[in-house]
Amino acid sequence: MNKKMILFTLGKLLKVEAVFLLLPLLVALTSGEEEVAAYGIAFAITFLVGTLLSLKAPENRNIYAKEGFFIVGISWCLLSFFGALPLVFSGEIPSFVDAFFETVSGFTTTGSSILTDLDVISRASLFWRSFTHWVGGMGVLVFTVAFIPLASGRSMHILKAEMPGPVVGKLVSKVRVSARILYVIYAVLTAIEIVLLLLGGMPLFDSVLNSFATAGTGGFSMTNEGIGLYNSAYIDGVITFFMILFGINFNLVYFFLIGKILPVLKSEELRGYLVIITLATVGITLNISPMYHSYLEAFRYAVFQVASIITTTGFATANYDLWPMFSQTILLLLMFVGACSGSTGGGIKVSRILMLFKNAVKEVKKLLHSRSVMTVNFEGSAVSPKTLNNIHSFLVLYFLVFAVALLILSLENLDFQTTFSAVATCINNVGPGFKAVGPTENFAFLSNYSKLTLSFVMLAGRLEIFPIFILFSKSFWKG
Repeated sequence: MNKKMILFTLGKLLKVEAVFLLLPLLVALTSGEEEVAAYGIAFAITFLVGTLLSLKAPENRNIYAKEGFFIVGISWCLLSFFGALPLVFSGEIPSFVDAFFETVSGFTTTGSSILTDLDVISRASLFWRSFTHWVGGMGVLVFTVAFIPLASGRSMHILKAEMPGPVVGKLVSKVRVSARILYVIYAVLTAIEIVLLLLGGMPLFDSVLNSFATAGTGGFSMTNEGIGLYNSAYIDGVITFFMILFGINFNLVYFFLIGKILPVLKSEELRGYLVIITLATVGITLNISPMYHSYLEAFRYAVFQVASIITTTGFATANYDLWPMFSQTILLLLMFVGACSGSTGGGIKVSRILMLFKNAVKEVKKLLHSRSVMTVNFEGSAVSPKTLNNIHSFLVLYFLVFAVALLILSLENLDFQTTFSAVATCINNVGPGFKAVGPTENFAFLSNYSKLTLSFVMLAGRLEIFPIFILFSKSFWKG
């Protein structure tokens, strides 16, 4: 393992995070807030450690699969550790465990929070929380690969380890150019949403932070009332549209923008994603319509909550804990489904679910026609046995993490719906769950061991299990 290149890359990454910390520092300065010192000290510490780790570039700058997984697994832990420092230094979250949980939730775009009163949090910290969503949505390492030279043409291993989904490909021949294209599209779409929210009467600061949270499918709110504060059908509509948009594979967004419409129209995952949203919205609208004045009003709240949950954004404009059990069950299932591969959303991913369904159908047919040779076709080509094995392995580890975390949280002796949904919302990077961790509640009441457990679960969910599990593999450290 190329240890020198790993340390060098981690150092570069920490320096990037230090530069990011200058943004909330600037917000504190312009707002006249006393959190300037906290963010200044955090910047200095992070930049110093990053500089010490990256003083000298190693001669061998290759990053192979082993190094790629290690860098991704360790870097997200480091990012969260140093990202929590200003929250502790400012005294706004004095407990480091709480600050670490909040920062992990930010970078992993989960949106679960331990803060009980957002109205007393500084603008600098509100900005930092939402900005961690935006950077974490596309991936900090993807950003670093895009704009800072790291490896000698082998950065694809980093992208594969950090980007969500069963298959990761390049948009163009060069990985660095592909990463830049992704971030440019990401930034432009975020800017468009900011403008549209401004046109709806939302203040500039609110528009920026809510757009960060939407783009990263994170869902941190900046007020106690969340998006419901604005009570605007227009704002709900804009955010709903962009939540669904950011849940689509960015490769398809790129193809659409350059005029290649056919791959977009032929995408099975996109069709499945939109069909699931449509069916869930119709089902919930009909189910909750007696609670609202009209079907149109019921549709407004249903589609927002459906889009928020399936894309794992976690915004809420209604207390769905009060909805009928049928609607709550649909939302719980959507937590597991998640968005498309190659998007900023979490969950198992629509592509995996479709491939597993097709594979199950194939196995049933083989029972009836044992001599026939069958393949699983997805997106116009045969799915390789390696990809199917990868999906099965992912699901085994996914449910293993889920089961262990569920057992640990059961020691809190909470009701089952709270315990189950807390783990489900964290591993799928959704944000709010049900009951005591529902859309109007938070995670502050949990013990430190539960918060650390859920922090690990959020990281495992965002990195899709493998990079985190590999760090604990005995064979990984051999040779």
